[in-house]
Amino acid sequence: MSLALYWFIPAHGDGRDVAKSASGEPLARPPRRDPDLAYLTQVALAADGLGFTGALVPFGMFCEDPWLVSAALATQTTRLRFMLALRTGLIAPPLVAQMAATLQRISGGRLLFNVVTGGDHDEQRRYGDALPHDERYARTAELLQVLDQAWAGREFDFRGEHYQVERGRLTRPYPLRTPIFVGGSSPAAQAVAARHADVYLAWGESPTGLAELIGAARRLAEEHGRTLAFGTRYHVIARDTADEAWQVAQELLDGMEPSRIAEAQARFRRSESVGQRRMTALAQSAVGLTSHPNIWAGYGLVRPGAGAALVGSHDEVADRIAELHALGVDHLILSGQPHLEEVYRFGEGVLPRLRARGLVTEMEPAR
Repeated sequence: MSLALYWFIPAHGDGRDVAKSASGEPLARPPRRDPDLAYLTQVALAADGLGFTGALVPFGMFCEDPWLVSAALATQTTRLRFMLALRTGLIAPPLVAQMAATLQRISGGRLLFNVVTGGDHDEQRRYGDALPHDERYARTAELLQVLDQAWAGREFDFRGEHYQVERGRLTRPYPLRTPIFVGGSSPAAQAVAARHADVYLAWGESPTGLAELIGAARRLAEEHGRTLAFGTRYHVIARDTADEAWQVAQELLDGMEPSRIAEAQARFRRSESVGQRRMTALAQSAVGLTSHPNIWAGYGLVRPGAGAALVGSHDEVADRIAELHALGVDHLILSGQPHLEEVYRFGEGVLPRLRARGLVTEMEPAR
């Protein structure tokens, strides 16, 4: 199986800094870019033209809505698939099924779901969701069951702990099932992925850590007679030489105020998310923030979510990606700052090397 590559749509804004200062003011860099449609379209068109499989469209309190962003960008692109971050518990499952079918028709079958159950205590409550961590995953499992029944196009009833549907039916189902990616590092997340996902996602870390997560999810899926594909997510800093790439990483690090790092690390340690706690541990335990050749944990000092980056020359980054693929990674989600410049650096520097090795093939048109 060739490796599917995805870029990131910066729906929360973009810039050259990892984070703002403790005072909230931008650090001494050019101003941040607003996530307006014109800029997001530039990023999407670049990824589309360079041959990426798709793009992750994030969800969060500080992001533009992923449904609207995906629909808008689908009208501007031709091949790019949109991995929409679906936060469970906020929309009734039959409505999710209906919205997905509509977006599939608008995009020509280019919708993917990155099912996000949520791990930040404060953000969950800001959205009106007070359900505990493991119960949220139980609710996610029910949502995915409802989606499968709705997408079949037949009338159905569903009786679960979190959802009840009477005579549910999707009157205009899309003929192809929307692929499901389920993310999370906890046992609860892996259990849901093993039963209901097409792809299990985990944030990037050292190959040893990823192998542990992939192995556990694979064994659970096998117990249910299922086969999973696997994916992960990293930032990337690729340059003509390793020295140039590491200089960029050092500049990012120099822009992080110590007070901002301390504040963020304290908050991350309290997180309900097992994945977030793993990112924090990675940043704290890595020698010089490097946990493995060309894997840098600096982003995780101040930024929630994916905290590791692939850093090095174009050849070195291609080597690490080949290593991840050999480990079992079939889907790789990447981001860089600013996203527009970095998608070109990766697309023109690393992507040809991956194609030359036969790891990445030209993307087929969506059906």
